[in-house]
Amino acid sequence: MDDRIEKALGIAQSWLDLVGPYASVRALVIVVVAFLVAKVAEKLVAGAVGGLVKRSHTDFDDVLIASLRRPVFMSLFLAGLAAATYQMSLGAGLTHITVAALATIAIFVWLVFAMKLSGLVLRALSALRGRYEFIQPSTLPLFDNTAKIVLVGAAIYFVFLAWGINVSALLASAGIVGLALSFAARDALSNIFGGMSILADRPYRVGDYINLDSGERGEVTSIGLRSTRLLTRDDVEVSIPNSVMGNAKIINETGGPHEKFRLRIKVGVAYGSDIDQVEAVLRDVAARHGELCTTPEPRVRFRAFGDSSLDFELLAWVPQPVLRGRLEHELNGAVYKAFQAAGVEIPFPQRDVHIKQASG
Repeated sequence: MDDRIEKALGIAQSWLDLVGPYASVRALVIVVVAFLVAKVAEKLVAGAVGGLVKRSHTDFDDVLIASLRRPVFMSLFLAGLAAATYQMSLGAGLTHITVAALATIAIFVWLVFAMKLSGLVLRALSALRGRYEFIQPSTLPLFDNTAKIVLVGAAIYFVFLAWGINVSALLASAGIVGLALSFAARDALSNIFGGMSILADRPYRVGDYINLDSGERGEVTSIGLRSTRLLTRDDVEVSIPNSVMGNAKIINETGGPHEKFRLRIKVGVAYGSDIDQVEAVLRDVAARHGELCTTPEPRVRFRAFGDSSLDFELLAWVPQPVLRGRLEHELNGAVYKAFQAAGVEIPFPQRDVHIKQASG
């Protein structure tokens, strides 16, 4: 491979020797040829490759090719300028500065393209539902800013290499500074990594109703970089750090195969009651309520022999967890009225005290 490159350079140099001994003329020829080659390459990218990607159903390829035209042209043209610089015999120092400056321009041109490309890829991934759910509109700025930071850091590294700057000492200093910052921002970093683990593991999503082991219950309104926000049924917003959410026991009422939530209406009847009648009354109460789910259908269970009552439980499903409080209220009231109409007694705890008097 090296022999082929040397052979190609030899052929190019022989063609340049035909121009004459004037370095400025040879440099001008190189610049003109590089400009023409860059234009041809740009046209090829815009025409041949662009014609292929226009058959796709999205505009991702079109935007990508449109963004790629300028870096291709600038890279080839700047390479020609660098080759022309070597023909000018400007001296080692000035030649190095000129070539390094041209390389820096090329690096920043590709940096702009890489930033556009990362933004396009992230937006395309966020639009794919069900595959890359950790990238969503609410978390898109986090990944976008992270990608830009990485790209800028890589560009700075290559600029240092182009200028011949030793980056070993700078990397060591950056490591020490990063270590100090990590200790100073320990809580903030734990929240950030907690948020990333939540986005990756997906124990809950925006719009879910969750219960925490600390007692909070509400709808998830936001999963941010630092915290998760819940809107309780009292219309109070609670902000919980992601480091706490990452280690908490979470009950997701909206999770599972569907959003339906099961209500448990517990009621006790007096001993001696007709248990078949009690079950029929409870089923009738559930059937008369129009907001309960019919699939699964409501059911009644005889749970236990209590101290003062026979304990029953009406199990019914509601479409969403947010309806739990209101429908529990309505079912409790309906059960009480139905028991009164049917003559079923709801007992209360009572104690009989027998006083024995000692003889004599």
